[in-house]
Amino acid sequence: MTVDVAAEADLRDHPLFQQAEALTRAWLRPGTGEVALLGQLAVSSDGRRAVAAASICDALEGLASRDGGSTTRLVLVDLASSEMETLTHGPRSDSAPKWSPDGGTIAFLSDREQEHINRLRLFDLETRTDRAGPAVDGFVEALQWSSDGKTILLSVAGFGSDLAGAQGAMAISLESDGAGQPDWAPIIEGGREAAAWRSAWLYDIAADSVRRVTPAGVNIWQAAWCGPHYIAAICSDQPEEDWWYTADVRLIGVEGGAVRTLFKPADQLGWLTVSPSGETVAVVEAVCSDRNIVAGDIRLIDVTSGAIDRPATLEGDVVQLHWRGDDQLLFVAGKGPGTLVGLLDRLAKKSLALWQGGERTPSGTMFPEVAPLGSNPADFLFQIESFFEPPTLFAFEDGTEREIRRFGSPETDALVRDLGTARDFQWTAPDGLEIHGWLITPPGEGPHPLVMQVHGGPVWYTRPLYIGRSAFAQMALVAGYALFQPNPRGSSGRGQAFARHVFGDMGGADTHDYLSGLDALQKAGIADPKRIGVTGGSYGGYISNWLITQDRRFAASVPVAPIANWVSQHFTCNVPSFCRMFLNDHVSNPTGKYFAHSPVHHAARVKTPTLNICGALDHITPPGQALEFHRALQGQGVESVLLTYPAEGHGVRTMPAIFDFNARAMAWFLKHMPADRG
Repeated sequence: MTVDVAAEADLRDHPLFQQAEALTRAWLRPGTGEVALLGQLAVSSDGRRAVAAASICDALEGLASRDGGSTTRLVLVDLASSEMETLTHGPRSDSAPKWSPDGGTIAFLSDREQEHINRLRLFDLETRTDRAGPAVDGFVEALQWSSDGKTILLSVAGFGSDLAGAQGAMAISLESDGAGQPDWAPIIEGGREAAAWRSAWLYDIAADSVRRVTPAGVNIWQAAWCGPHYIAAICSDQPEEDWWYTADVRLIGVEGGAVRTLFKPADQLGWLTVSPSGETVAVVEAVCSDRNIVAGDIRLIDVTSGAIDRPATLEGDVVQLHWRGDDQLLFVAGKGPGTLVGLLDRLAKKSLALWQGGERTPSGTMFPEVAPLGSNPADFLFQIESFFEPPTLFAFEDGTEREIRRFGSPETDALVRDLGTARDFQWTAPDGLEIHGWLITPPGEGPHPLVMQVHGGPVWYTRPLYIGRSAFAQMALVAGYALFQPNPRGSSGRGQAFARHVFGDMGGADTHDYLSGLDALQKAGIADPKRIGVTGGSYGGYISNWLITQDRRFAASVPVAPIANWVSQHFTCNVPSFCRMFLNDHVSNPTGKYFAHSPVHHAARVKTPTLNICGALDHITPPGQALEFHRALQGQGVESVLLTYPAEGHGVRTMPAIFDFNARAMAWFLKHMPADRG
């Protein structure tokens, strides 16, 4: 089947669009109330029940996350019987549930009034009713109960703040009711007073009132209680997304707002959490590409003395932290191609591996996640999945897995079961560095037509996700394509030294990690050298552009939210610090990497037909990047089509736009590297 995507403005009646929609429908089962998967697990203090944000689809519209989720509702799971009760019913999404200390109330976030504008709500487990907390000047991004259950700490982003790149990189504003700015008024950049700040607020439950507790001029990226009178926070002195890269840890008094700096890192920070006594702050420091995608090393900060401890964590890149008393930390880490769950004893300065998996991995939004379970520090709750096994809820107790409940739909499971096999594929780069990737092959002998899927970042990684979540993966495997998901130098899971291999060298040695991986697949008889395609989003979009300027083996390319010109990217994106850090150069250097590593400057080498994808609302890789490369290719006579989705930001995330995207991407590969040679 071949389709000229450039010739069809509306694909809704096309078989590929309908296939993408049908596969998504089978997974999400809209209107049935069935749960596709769980996220944001939280266990009651007695260890008997868990609350979670469950993917429950009302209709095939709105958010469809990269993990195949949809709108979320709160569900309550009995961990002994596996019985599950849906507590909330939207509309839109209810998320981030947190138990009150007495177990009688669940605080959560909901955007039921307006999309993306999360507000605090409280669910009473006795009456089975919920109510909204007072409005704040912005949208709530996180919450945490005080230890006495009387107050809730809220992390609030002011209206106009950008979402992180992994969330879509769009500015979120309150819908105008006619009483605010006129529609002709300008959007202001560069005025400190007009900027959207992030701040910390306290909600007093008895008084049903809120107040801001952080002072003006301090921007709060993440906050946590640090005893009853202070909060610890990841802070910057300016509010724009770019300032996150140089943020530090500060202690802030909730009365009076006194501020003291606790820790100035060399790199970036995430996963801040404080011990129950308030004496120790734990945070992860790592070289990072994007806010909220932090994978690295634990730092323990003594609040009184300011002393910093750097404990070992079994050579993994830590992606989640939970205090288990004052002296033990439960952590999750990427390790090699798999996932590690460990327990750090801060007094003994030793870490114990509790659970480790390769293709079987804990589910999670951006990284694998677990939830502490009961009083034993080594027990936890998690959802496990693999490429061909649907998400299943397990309790890990006394060193043993106990299955609680399996998710996924019978229709999707039956289809996915026969789509192929997956394995960790290893090869050696030209400089001798060992590289890993995931290889998913359809039934039958190779060589197969192959699509290489490049992850974002570059400091991130591809981990196994159930193929039933992805309509594109199912469509490709059904059509006979193999999928190759490399984790080149710079990827998480192999320590900070490995991550730094790409630092200052994007488009350098990482180029040969991808090409040598394809060489190895061709040599092994897995990939057909005449039918190799490449796609990816963000950094993956950049690499999809860059590789076709460096090597002519690619039959088709589908860059998504790409970078094409580092100079214009630096001056138009919301994170120019990223460009400067990861190119390790200055934008004004005419012979430097900003110029030499920009795909537009090498467009004359390209022969690969390219389908360029972007979102009109993207602030981190603005749509002009895709436009530049499209025009550069057209100027060279290369077949190029540009798709700009008007309501999308960083990546295509909403239904039905994602059905259109999947259909057009699949059609592009079918046209230029058909699965059937005949």
